[in-house]
Amino acid sequence: MAPNLVVTVPDLSGRLAVVTGSNSGLGFGLARRLSAAGADVVMAIRNRAKGEAAIDEIRATVPNAKLTIKPLDLSSLAGVAALGEQLNADGRPIDILINNAGVMTPPKRDATTDGFELQFGSNHLGHFALTAHLLPLLRAADSPRVVSLSSLAARQGRIHFDDPQFETSYTPGQAYGQSKLAVLMFARELDRRSKEAGWGILSDAAHPGLTKTNLQISGPSHGRSKPSTMEQLYKLSWRLTPFLWQEIDEGILPALYAATSPQAEGGAFYGPRGIYEAAGGGVTAAKVPARARDDADCRQLWEISERLTGVNYQNPS
Repeated sequence: MAPNLVVTVPDLSGRLAVVTGSNSGLGFGLARRLSAAGADVVMAIRNRAKGEAAIDEIRATVPNAKLTIKPLDLSSLAGVAALGEQLNADGRPIDILINNAGVMTPPKRDATTDGFELQFGSNHLGHFALTAHLLPLLRAADSPRVVSLSSLAARQGRIHFDDPQFETSYTPGQAYGQSKLAVLMFARELDRRSKEAGWGILSDAAHPGLTKTNLQISGPSHGRSKPSTMEQLYKLSWRLTPFLWQEIDEGILPALYAATSPQAEGGAFYGPRGIYEAAGGGVTAAKVPARARDDADCRQLWEISERLTGVNYQNPS
């Protein structure tokens, strides 16, 4: 069996972490664990009321948690830039950025404010732009980390360079797989460019295996008044095959290791140690799909992403 990587979160007092999508699911679990270790956590989220409820829940077990809500809509490049401007105006170095928020398999093609396919636009392009805007604050930290949340779906994904927005033919699963493969490719290419340019940023990626979150429910039912078939199937699987599914506290471990362990490596990919990297057994180095190891494709995706988002990592605004 693959080596078990031990997750021991160090004292993070005085450190600043930014976690996207932290009012629920994996992001919530990560915000709670990071704040319990003493970090100041910026919860970058869309819904303030849900964020305030999440803060109340975290402080029920971590009374001294230092949590701040900042508005972020990853489906809007203007919204992403606004958060970047706000945090840059604050001027505090960012020690940990966790690109976690996501959209999963909406049944019909939907688009972001800027016209991108919703999953590619939110899961990948939004985080790509956010990281660029926050690059000066990351570079100002002592040992900054960027952790990007990918998925087992990245294994089946491919980048549709001829039609990345799925304008010709939309398939929910294929679009989701593309977005999560793009997230992994971004993490690896960011680490390569950081080393090459001397940015000092360690960039790695993680996936939660099969973890019970509202992502499986909200995505397939996106825009529908009744539960989708996929939502019903996920809930049925949770009941009938509980051994395949992790709770949030287990599902966050690979990302927690990627974000805080002194042994975490740049460009690496971490996941659950259990069978097929699905659940349980701790944390291990995850298998990187061949498509994510293609350096030429990683560079091409990066260049396309810069063009689509209008950000420039050499001269971030």
